[in-house]
Amino acid sequence: MQEIQVISVNISEKKRTAKRPVNQIEITHNGILGDAHAGPWNRQVSLLGMESIRKFEKEAGRRIQPGEFAENITTNGVELWKLHPLDRFTAGDLELEVTQIGKECHGASCAIFKEVGNCVMPKEGIFCRVLSPGTVKSGMNLELHPKIYRVMIITLSDRASSGEYEDKSGPRIKELLETQLTIENCQFSIVNSLIPDDPHKLGDLLHKAKEELTDIVITTGGTGIGPRDFTPEVVKPLLDKEIPGIMEAIRMKYGQEKTAALVSRSVAGIMGKSLLFTLPGSVNAVNEYMVEIFRSLKHLTYMLHGLDIH
Repeated sequence: MQEIQVISVNISEKKRTAKRPVNQIEITHNGILGDAHAGPWNRQVSLLGMESIRKFEKEAGRRIQPGEFAENITTNGVELWKLHPLDRFTAGDLELEVTQIGKECHGASCAIFKEVGNCVMPKEGIFCRVLSPGTVKSGMNLELHPKIYRVMIITLSDRASSGEYEDKSGPRIKELLETQLTIENCQFSIVNSLIPDDPHKLGDLLHKAKEELTDIVITTGGTGIGPRDFTPEVVKPLLDKEIPGIMEAIRMKYGQEKTAALVSRSVAGIMGKSLLFTLPGSVNAVNEYMVEIFRSLKHLTYMLHGLDIH
């Protein structure tokens, strides 16, 4: 957790105009009272850091006043543009969730752009939606809570769980996820579970993941057609929505060279607030599947949280 100082709070009655500083702002579920950008959408509150403003002052050749970039909250203490959607700010009862980094520039209709030929808000301003109402005033602090992605990996294998051989697929999934999430500068927590081919134990873990609002659940093993392969049968009834295209594309891509890939019955879908993927049990398959899953993982995560970010 990190504290960020509020330098100024600003409102305007019209869109595409500079905002004027006020003593405090009242934030409701619909946005800021009296501000033109309030409404039932994902950009209810805008923030811009003094770190960005100071850089732009050198280009503009003059001091920039809080609100000139039409930001609602001017802050100091962190480079806001380095944050991610789903990070959160809190202050007392207030809770804001980041929904967007930057925006489309208004160009000629922007006063700063007309003066300087450039604007920092489209690049480094951020936008939030209101999760819980509250009051913000200059001089107070906001607490920053980065999104921590919670991941559960489940390996299903009678022999690995009995110690007959080492589980390599689960650790490989963990390794690939750690690399990918680190590259994206995300914070995360990953839990590995190794269980025998037991539908009841799998079901218990999946229910636990759903109750704990785990962000990503990945199973490995039990997707074939053998007598102990039941993962899809356990998973499908728990899905609120299936995402068939991901696994269909993987089967078609790798099935052209490896007919065994067409036998996989892997599924993907939404279980509550969790993205759930079932992978085959081999390390080679894990490598192939994870590459394809990573292509859409961020987009799927944002969509699941109601963010239309492209």
